[in-house]
Amino acid sequence: MKTIDELLSEGVDGKRVFVRADLNVPLADGTITDDGRIRAVLPTVKALADAGAKVVVASHLGRPKGAPDPAFSLRPAAARLGELLGKDVAFAEDTTGPSAHETVGSLAPGGVAVVENLRFNAGETAKDEAERGAFADALAQLADVYVGDGFGAVHRKHASVFDLPKRLPHYAGHLIANEVEVLKKLTEDVKRPYAVVLGGAKVSDKLAVIDQLLGKADRLLIGGGMAYTFLKAKGHEVGISLLQEDQIPAVKEYIERAERTGVELVLPVDVLVAPEFPDLRTKAPANPTTVAADAIPADQEGLDIGPETRKLYASKLADAATVFWNGPMGVFEHPDYAEGTRAVAQALVDAPGFTVVGGGDSAAAVRTLGFDENAFGHISTGGGASLEYLEGKTLPGLAALED
Repeated sequence: MKTIDELLSEGVDGKRVFVRADLNVPLADGTITDDGRIRAVLPTVKALADAGAKVVVASHLGRPKGAPDPAFSLRPAAARLGELLGKDVAFAEDTTGPSAHETVGSLAPGGVAVVENLRFNAGETAKDEAERGAFADALAQLADVYVGDGFGAVHRKHASVFDLPKRLPHYAGHLIANEVEVLKKLTEDVKRPYAVVLGGAKVSDKLAVIDQLLGKADRLLIGGGMAYTFLKAKGHEVGISLLQEDQIPAVKEYIERAERTGVELVLPVDVLVAPEFPDLRTKAPANPTTVAADAIPADQEGLDIGPETRKLYASKLADAATVFWNGPMGVFEHPDYAEGTRAVAQALVDAPGFTVVGGGDSAAAVRTLGFDENAFGHISTGGGASLEYLEGKTLPGLAALED
């Protein structure tokens, strides 16, 4: 895989460089609530602009249905990128139409432009190769060189991620190169003890990665909504907690495999419960109760790991040489259920080894709870991409950059 460093050494002065970024930031009433993904692509955009390239930044945002939708416009992201760069960033009202061509055509060396949401075009996500290819052909008209730096999208076989690199000289940006280097530390010659913390809502989202990690990790700590399927598989009452009944047979098999292979599988010993899900808009006091993990009342819902579990999990991470964490321990968006996630984040900060926050909600939680991002070894920008890499899957966006 050629990197941006090689491209810069070859020279980019006056060249149109298409940067496939991941500007898929959360918005509330048109305001960005977390600009982490924009900041993550800054080193690549700035390096190219400083070297005299005409930088064309493209990304998706949300899930528009292949047509323009003002709710998913990239305009706020373009404005924030300009603020972070400290320079004007042009914005094209379309992706491959007249506005895009005019905006890119007017760029001076060192200039930066953002084109409108890639997913406003049905060809971006089309399963039909010809339709996808036609959109990639149109995108290729805007650039001389391609730089892939949207790690959060590399597990998607989309036109701008998979097809476009085949049409232009292509390189990996700083972000993708760094993400791949980190993921190799989690899969090749891993320093031990190797502890993995998995949370989030659905166990089905994590089955494939658990399958792989049972042969690689020394300790596997389970929290979040997915923990209740594990507790149920062990025969415990879980009340009205989130539960995937259809996954219980698979979970039972993984519990047995962990015992056979010597992987320490750690489940909650106590949880915070309440009779209903909290109001995340008002964040009104929820007044949860702490109960043993094997004594959840039938009319209560588990919403966070309890204080004893927090201590237990911190102890299991205290000597870890490598830690990977993906998924919150509870409903961290509400202050009454944020302490489990906070405790895990703090345990990573305190751990002596290399710590990786695996993107998605975990990365959002770290920022929401006020942690210094530099206190972690690495915070990934792509939760789904990170998990699929750890599952051993071939990621289309990385494969395209390797050709």
